[in-house]
Amino acid sequence: MLSFDIRSLEEQAATVAGALDARDPVWIEGDMLPETAVRASGRLSVAGPGRYYWSGAIDGEATVPCRRCLVDTPVKVHENVHVLYAEAGDEMDDPEVYVLEPRARTLDLSAAVREQWLLAVPRFPVCSDDCKGLCPTCGAELNAGPCSCPPAIDSRWAALRTVRGTDD
Repeated sequence: MLSFDIRSLEEQAATVAGALDARDPVWIEGDMLPETAVRASGRLSVAGPGRYYWSGAIDGEATVPCRRCLVDTPVKVHENVHVLYAEAGDEMDDPEVYVLEPRARTLDLSAAVREQWLLAVPRFPVCSDDCKGLCPTCGAELNAGPCSCPPAIDSRWAALRTVRGTDD
């Protein structure tokens, strides 16, 4: 459950144990979507008049292209989160604070889970530490084997080759 009755929080902190589905309308086009639901856990409590604090974690899995060879790479995401909600007022200029509508009766963690997910997903993972990437000339995947391109010769060394008297 990611939606909580604010009045019940005044009496006792709530346990957060819910999930944000990958098909939830909170996701927008261009977001790095999770493979399955993003699980949210932790504790939601009152942090002062009109303020609420969620301390917990999000967990999920995503598929992201390898930064070297562009092969889809599964990654596990785990991130500790600390989120402050406050009623409209001075905090409206602080991007770290989620603003509650005046006289709100419920507090929904979905937008915070989405934002924390987008910040936590690694943008440039590698499929393996020894990934060879793509050939810069023909674009062949070098993990599958060498490509047929001739070896690149760096023209900056041409003057030394002429001194040495070789053409290789």
